[in-house]
Amino acid sequence: MIAPPANGPNASGPNAIGMEPGMRVRHPVRPEWGVGQVQSVVGPRVTVNFEHAGKVLINAASVALAHADD
Repeated sequence: MIAPPANGPNASGPNAIGMEPGMRVRHPVRPEWGVGQVQSVVGPRVTVNFEHAGKVLINAASVALAHADD
């Protein structure tokens, strides 16, 4: 039996890009979007629900989301 990768769809805890569902983040060049909550992470694709922009799909290979400290 081959185990799934640690950052696969059934993994728990942060994946290779350091994001996991429930984390609160900010977009580095869109501060007007407010704080967002990570909804899902599939590979480099992170779905975030932002306060003022709604649900946005982010390519984490291109955008380094910042952890929100609030």
